Amino acid sequence: MKNVILLLAIVLVFSCKDETKENGKLNVVTTTTMITDLVKNIGGDSINVQGLMGSGVDPHLYKASEGDVSKLVDADVIFYNGLHLEGKLVDVFEKMGSSGKSPIALGDEINKKQLIGSDYFASNYDPHVWFNIDFFKQFVEKVTIVLCEKDPKNAEIFRANEKRYLADLDVLKEDVQGVVNSLEPEKRILVTAHDAFNYFGKAYGFNVVGLQGLSTATEAGVQDVQKLAAFIIENDIKAIFIESSVPQRTIEALQEAVKSKGHDVEIGGTLYSDALGNAGTPEGTYVGMYRYNIKTIVTALQ
Repeated sequence: MKNVILLLAIVLVFSCKDETKENGKLNVVTTTTMITDLVKNIGGDSINVQGLMGSGVDPHLYKASEGDVSKLVDADVIFYNGLHLEGKLVDVFEKMGSSGKSPIALGDEINKKQLIGSDYFASNYDPHVWFNIDFFKQFVEKVTIVLCEKDPKNAEIFRANEKRYLADLDVLKEDVQGVVNSLEPEKRILVTAHDAFNYFGKAYGFNVVGLQGLSTATEAGVQDVQKLAAFIIENDIKAIFIESSVPQRTIEALQEAVKSKGHDVEIGGTLYSDALGNAGTPEGTYVGMYRYNIKTIVTALQ
């Protein structure tokens, strides 16, 4: 990481960027797949978008490569989640901010009083805010404002895309609530690899329990597994869930711990938490990911 920071500093000092944008379009760089999908929905064909992280990539552990440096330096706009989700990129973003090119942390748009506290992150907040659809809509509004400011000639297109996408999110929110309503409240206990779903749980009345805590940078110990196994047995939980961006061995160990006590719990499927699915699939979009997750959760717990 030190080599990347040094390279970034050198490039920022000596770079004399040509203001002519590639294809005459705004160059936008994003971090997580959720933000990449959002920006593509608002910018459409009027901007160039490059996401640093792909499907299955864990943003908690992601380190900038030397190849990322040129993308960041050449960007007209940089959007990231913030709230210390991309913890290992903080130094890079701070260096860019001191050079006058300030990446935009979308998490800063959310009122701190609405955030869930966390001792796992330097921000002291749970950063998995995209699982509250209303918070994600605030991301949409901020992205639209920034794109309109940076590229006013296409502002009408951006605003039209924003209106359409916000309507899609409203439909998503209503549909998710309908699926949740089909699951009895006492069965709404969601056990996953790490606590990525607290905002989802708060919005839809789920008790969310993560084996590794909020950050995948922490490791679950034997005592954590045994304690959660006892919780699963006590509450007669039918299914637990793997996450696409977290190694599945921890959940498999939890399942074995439950079985060793004479009980059974199924692995209810794989949820998308810190990254979307593969590009070109329904789960490769924010809306498709959310629909897939809620269907997988409710089907397994019923």
